Amino acid sequence: MPSRRRIRWAAVPVIAAAAAALAGCTPTELHGYLPGFDSSGQATTNQTEGIASLWVGSWIVLLVVGVITWGLMLWAMIVYRRRKGQTGLPVQLRYNMPIEIFFTSVPMILVIGMFAFTVREQTAIERPWAEDEVEVSITAIAKQWSWDFQYDEAAPGGETVYTMGVQAQPDEDGNIDQEALPTLVLPVDKKVTIDLQSRDVIHSFWIIDFLYKKDMYIGHDNSWSFIPTREGTYAGKCAELCGEYHSMMLFNVEVVSESEYEQYVAELETAGNTGDVNDAYDRLQNNPGTDGTRSETEEGH
Repeated sequence: MPSRRRIRWAAVPVIAAAAAALAGCTPTELHGYLPGFDSSGQATTNQTEGIASLWVGSWIVLLVVGVITWGLMLWAMIVYRRRKGQTGLPVQLRYNMPIEIFFTSVPMILVIGMFAFTVREQTAIERPWAEDEVEVSITAIAKQWSWDFQYDEAAPGGETVYTMGVQAQPDEDGNIDQEALPTLVLPVDKKVTIDLQSRDVIHSFWIIDFLYKKDMYIGHDNSWSFIPTREGTYAGKCAELCGEYHSMMLFNVEVVSESEYEQYVAELETAGNTGDVNDAYDRLQNNPGTDGTRSETEEGH
C-alpha cells in the first residue's frame, strides 16, 4: 500500500508538468505546426480545425504506440540479453493466448478507430450545401498549366463573369511575380461551392492553408463546399503531376469582405468578362455520350 501511495504522489508533478507544458503551447504548436491558423488560432475555413485535430490526434496516438513498442523492445533486449557464460537460445514461448489476443485486438482497435474518425471528418467535408443554401457558386477550371475562375451568376445584373489565367512566368533569377498569378476571390463567412473541372489531364486543386485538396478530371466533375472564415491572401497550386510546367501551375486566393467581393465581380462585368467559359477550350471534345463534334460545347467562350 505505501508503494502505491508513493507512485500516486510521484505522478502528480508529472501530470502537472505535462498540463503546464500544454498550456504554454502556442496555437501553432497545438495545431501541429500546420498552416491555416493565425497567431490567435483563428482558422481559414469552417473545416480547417477538424482536419488539424484529426492530424494531430493521429500523430499523438501513433507516438504513444511507438513509445510503448520501443520501450517493450528495449526492455526485452535488456532483460533477456545473453549473460556471460550462457550459450544457446533463451527459453522460447509459444501459444500464449492472452498475448496473442492482445497483439491482434489492439492493432484492430487502433485501425478501426482511426478509420472511423477519418470517415467522420471526410463525410463532413464532402457534404455539399443544399441547393438553397449556396451563397456563392464558383467554377474552377484547371488547364495545362494555369487556372480559369468563373463566378456563376455573381455580377449585379445576374451575369456570370470570369478570369482566365496563364502559368507563372519566373524571371532570370527564378522569382515569380505573385500579382500576375491567377487569383480566386472569395467572400468571407459565406457558404461557397466550388465546382472543379479540368480541360485536359488530371489536376488537383489545393489551397494550402485550407488543408484540403481535390482531384480534377476531364469528363468527371468534383465539387467542394466550405465557408472561408478569415480574410487574407493564400497560396494555391496544382498538387497532381500534370506535365512539364506543373510547378508553374500556381494561383492565389484572396478572402475579402462581401462588399469587396461584390465590387470585384462588378469590375469583371464592366471589363466585359461575361459568359460561360466551361467547355469551349477543353482539349477533349468527344466525351462519352457526345458525337465527337464541337457543336455541343461551343455555347461558351
